[in-house]
Amino acid sequence: MPTILIIDDEQDILDLLSYNLKKEGFSILTAKDGISGKEAARNSNPDLIILDLMLPGIDGLELCGILKKDPKTALIPIIMLTARGQETDKITGLETGADDYVTKPFSVREITARVRALLRRTSKEGAGNEVYDFEGLHADLSTHEVKLNGRVITLSPLEFRLLKFFITHQERVYNRDQLLDLVWGDEAFVEPRTVDVHIRRLREKIEPEGARLIKTVRGTGYRFSME
Repeated sequence: MPTILIIDDEQDILDLLSYNLKKEGFSILTAKDGISGKEAARNSNPDLIILDLMLPGIDGLELCGILKKDPKTALIPIIMLTARGQETDKITGLETGADDYVTKPFSVREITARVRALLRRTSKEGAGNEVYDFEGLHADLSTHEVKLNGRVITLSPLEFRLLKFFITHQERVYNRDQLLDLVWGDEAFVEPRTVDVHIRRLREKIEPEGARLIKTVRGTGYRFSME
């Protein structure tokens, strides 16, 4: 039974999500501020976190960044929940490390669908028994181990999926819509602009100094090359 941690300071939201997600078979933990939410995430290691943006103590954006930088919690998928709906807020949330973004008001069916979709996308997949090396980058697809210049790099499940796709489909150009279909899957609730955010984050983590593994093809999309 997957465990979901809901961090929100509105009791009505906690009650609504807890009740309905329990009905769907999930185990639920809750926290009402950023500090207790951080401790709950570290101590309980949930399968997914629903995180409100506006929180007392530590706000949602700051907490998301803390959790994604902590090796104990970095791989836990996060759905950011907020009343803000502007595109800049969505991009900021994604850049901080959130895996998905939902604006209030929302439907319970939408939240449930997004939770299930994100859990499917981030579940462990069978990876090929292949190891790739390019200058300082080392990627073992069978163990999900990625290193840059000998230092272990922590990638989110989605970042690893994206890297694995690029590594196994080198030299071909893919546009945003193709990447959404092939990496995020047909259950994705994301916009094409989201692809740019995740590729920028992946570049920052895996590209050796002076190298450009993920190349932007102007007006078309992206191409990965280890040549």
